[in-house]
Amino acid sequence: MEQQRQLGLGAAIAVVTGESIALGIFLTPAAMARSLGSPLLLGLVWLAMALMAMCGALCYSALAIRFPKSGGEYVYLRAGYGDTVAFLYGWMSTIVMYPGVAAALAVGSVAYVVQVAPLNPAATALVAPMLLCIFCVVNLAGTRLSGAVISLVNFLKLAILFGLVAWAALSGHAHWTNLTPLTERRSNSDALFPAVAGAIVSAFFSFGGWWEASKIAGEVRNPRRTLPLAFIGGVSLVTAVYLLISAAFLSVLPIGQITSNTAFVAQFGAVLFGAAGARVLSVCVLVCVCGGIAALTMAAPRVSFAMAQSGAFFPVFGRLHPRLGTPANAILLQTALALAALLFGGFDRVLAYIIFTVVLFLALAASTLFRLKEPVKGWWFPGAPIAFIAFCLAVDFLILMHDPLPALAGMAIVLCGIPLRRSLIPRHSPTPLISEGS
Repeated sequence: MEQQRQLGLGAAIAVVTGESIALGIFLTPAAMARSLGSPLLLGLVWLAMALMAMCGALCYSALAIRFPKSGGEYVYLRAGYGDTVAFLYGWMSTIVMYPGVAAALAVGSVAYVVQVAPLNPAATALVAPMLLCIFCVVNLAGTRLSGAVISLVNFLKLAILFGLVAWAALSGHAHWTNLTPLTERRSNSDALFPAVAGAIVSAFFSFGGWWEASKIAGEVRNPRRTLPLAFIGGVSLVTAVYLLISAAFLSVLPIGQITSNTAFVAQFGAVLFGAAGARVLSVCVLVCVCGGIAALTMAAPRVSFAMAQSGAFFPVFGRLHPRLGTPANAILLQTALALAALLFGGFDRVLAYIIFTVVLFLALAASTLFRLKEPVKGWWFPGAPIAFIAFCLAVDFLILMHDPLPALAGMAIVLCGIPLRRSLIPRHSPTPLISEGS
C-alpha cells in the first residue's frame, strides 16, 4: 500500500511554520533583546537568520523536487552519503531528538494551561501526556484530518500573533520612541561578541523546524510545485512574525525593563490587557505550542517510516494502516518515546547535547545537491547551498566556542548508532540508494 497524496499547500506551510513559531516566539526575542541591548542589532540578527533559512529553503526545495518521498533528511542523506550516515541521522531523530522536542513542548505548555484553568496537582500532571496523546490520535485518524487540524491551528496562531501586533499599535500601548535610539546599546546589555554569538544561536533555533515539511513529501499533492512554495512562503511568514513581534514587544516594553523571559510574558500581557493579561497571553502561547506539537507529530514519524521502508529499521514501522493509510506504527512509536521522555525527565539536557549534530546534519543534507547525478540548475545555485553550509558551520563553531563538552558528547551519542544499527538489525543487507525523481 502506497501513501496517498492528500496534503495541500496550507498543510505544508503549516508544517514549515509549526515548529518555528512555538513556545520560543514569546521567550527568545525578549532574551535576545536584553542581551544585545539594541533594536537594530536584534533586527539584523533576525534578518541574517532569515537569509540563512531562505538559502536552506531553496536547497530543500530542490531536494524535495528530486526526492518526493517521505523522510526528508534521511532520504537525502541516504542518496548522497549512503546507508550509514542516513541511519545515524535517523536514529538520532527517531530515538532522541524528536521525542525530546515533543516532550519539552508538552511540558512547557503546562504552566500556561494552569494560568488559563487552574487545576489540582493530579490533573496538572496529566496535561503534558494528554496533549501528546490527543495529537497522536489526530494523526492516526488520517492524513487529511491531521492536515486540516494543523492548517487550522496554524491559521489561528498567525491570526493571534498578527492580532497582537495590531493591538499593540492601535491601542496606544506601543510607543515607537521605545525603539530609539536604534543603534545605541543599553547599559545593562552583555558584552558585544558573546551577545551576538548567543543571539545567533538562539535565533537559529527559533527559526528551527522550517525543514520539517520535507518529511511529508510523500503525502503532498503535486510536490514539485507545492513544496517549494511551502518552504519559501513558510520561511517568509516566520521572518515577518519574528520581526513584527520583536518590534511590538520592544515598542510596548523598553529593553531596559526586560528582567527575564518568563517575567517578560507577564509584563507584556499586563500592559496590553490589564489584569487579564496573563491569561490572554497564556492562550496565545498555548495555541503556538499546540501548533508546534501538531507539526512535530505529523513530520517526525515519517523518518522511522522511511528508515523501515529502506530496510534500515524494523519493518513493522514501515507499514501503513490498511484502512486509514497512515504510518500508524511509526506514529505510535514516536508518541511512546515522547511519553517515556516525560517519565524520565531531564531530557532537555540530552537535547542540548544533540544540537551541534543537528546543525551538522542540516549542512550535510544541503551538500547532497553537489553529489546529484543530474546537475542543479537555478539562479541561486551554487550560492545558496554554499551560504547555507557556511551559516551552519558558523553556528556549530559558536556552539563549540560556548560549550564544547556537550557538543562532543552529542557526537558520541550519535556515533553510538553504528553499533546500535548492527545489533538491532544483524541481518541488514544494503539496499540500493533511492534514485532521483522516484
